[in-house]
Amino acid sequence: GLYNTACVVADGYIAGFAAKEHLAGEGLHYEPRWFKPWPNHQVVELERDGKSYPFGDVFFDFSSVRVGFEICEDAWVAQRRGAIDGHAMDIIVNPSASHFAFGKHEVRERLVLEGSRSMAVGYLYANLLGNEAGRVIYDGGCYIAQNGKMLARSERLTFDDSVLTTAVIDVEASRTEQVRTTSFQADRNDPGEKRISVDFEFPRAKMERSAPSSAAWEASEDHKEEEFTRALTLALFDYLRKSHSRGFVLSISGGADSAAAACFVSLMVDRAIAELGLEGFAEKVGMEPEPSARDWVRTLLCCAYQPTENSGEVTRNAATAVAESIGATFYILDVQHIVDAYESLISNAVERPLTWEQDDITLQNIQARARGPSVWMLANMRGALLLSTSNRSEAAVGYATMDGDTCGGLSPIAGIDKAFLRRWLLWLERKGPDGAQPIPALHAVNVQTPTAELRPKGSAQTDEGDLMPYPVLDVIERLAIGDKLPPADCLEILGSEFSDYDEDTLRGWVTRFFQLWSRNQWKRERYAPSFHVDDKNLDPKTWCRFPILSGGFERELSEL
Repeated sequence: GLYNTACVVADGYIAGFAAKEHLAGEGLHYEPRWFKPWPNHQVVELERDGKSYPFGDVFFDFSSVRVGFEICEDAWVAQRRGAIDGHAMDIIVNPSASHFAFGKHEVRERLVLEGSRSMAVGYLYANLLGNEAGRVIYDGGCYIAQNGKMLARSERLTFDDSVLTTAVIDVEASRTEQVRTTSFQADRNDPGEKRISVDFEFPRAKMERSAPSSAAWEASEDHKEEEFTRALTLALFDYLRKSHSRGFVLSISGGADSAAAACFVSLMVDRAIAELGLEGFAEKVGMEPEPSARDWVRTLLCCAYQPTENSGEVTRNAATAVAESIGATFYILDVQHIVDAYESLISNAVERPLTWEQDDITLQNIQARARGPSVWMLANMRGALLLSTSNRSEAAVGYATMDGDTCGGLSPIAGIDKAFLRRWLLWLERKGPDGAQPIPALHAVNVQTPTAELRPKGSAQTDEGDLMPYPVLDVIERLAIGDKLPPADCLEILGSEFSDYDEDTLRGWVTRFFQLWSRNQWKRERYAPSFHVDDKNLDPKTWCRFPILSGGFERELSEL
């Protein structure tokens, strides 16, 4: 079998392997597909190149200092690993790949503190940093605690290759605490083969009594906005360099979603250069240096506004203002003649004119699809990634044109709901992240009512008119998909949360959500990869599986 392990090396020699006993199999984790859980209390010898190494449920004795391991999920379950349960460890080390989600660092910090308190040990927790494989972000949060007190914590979501976090552990203080705590019952029996003796002695160090520090943004009243900014900019940076791409191309509509995507690229450049410097940034992305951050944005981000006759001056001006404000390369590519050519082609084929009364969706979608080839061409020419601009709220109900606005190889904001995204844009316009300037040009975006601009101008088309208010949609999504509640329960809860609307209106929105959700699973199967940032996701490949064909909740909806 294949096992998830931590290899212990001392003075250049392998001392042994501690194997993970509890595998993460929920949410975006599917370790059981790859690994097998190691059996509790079992130790074997691993033979490699004529040498033998202890492997399994073990702990390590470094000249009487006992070090045990919990590997990520091992610390999230009630039952501790056999090798450390009751064997009076001095230090526990937890190497983790724990994904980023809003506020999850607080849970991890409590886990470390409680682990150090309940076992009266020094607890070292190290997390992965960056975008490791495409969808999942790791914040690099490292913690060192002892006897229920935090000694040190690292800065999170940085652009460093690694972050070293240090503290001095008072081993005798932990042993005293273990003796003093009557409920702590150490196993006095010989641990036998679980105990691996290592010929290594930790150096003595002078005790330090300094309080652990955190970056200023961690204490911000806008913590979620700060986390969102840092997580997505880091994810974009790693995606750019690990995909060996030479930038991004974006069809910028003048609306919230594409404006957010454009700003994230600009913020990524600013943050990375602030941490790495201009030369360090160029080395990381594998490109020739540019003289300033603004020059880098122009090199890395190409935006195209692609109007039709249904587009207005408001969105044109907004797209222009945002692109020029951040310094992106910007084109206006009128695609109306392409739309006209397709309409004429099909009208001649079916021998009748296409009309809005009879062909509403057809005429809307061809406009969105006519915009795809141009930005794909620009992406090909530049060796760049084409960004699509779907958000999670619209993905839930399929409010997107497949092979139109979904064109792209990466969908950076598809993991976040539209209501929060709009709040984030207001914050970015007026305040911005710690250490960076706001982007006032976003005012032209934020004053708009979201619209697809696909119907004739006189129709007053709006996104929420086509769907429902985004805050309502997001609550239904949370209840129906996140909490797995049936339509009737969703309706009951909506009645208390949105008392300004009558029951018939809410019933209609609940019905519409469940119908559109079921109908549009095929779209979610085809969306470009997105980043996981919330405590849930609609990505069917890593989080939320649902059949493409289903009963569509017909029986449950009939009971409404």
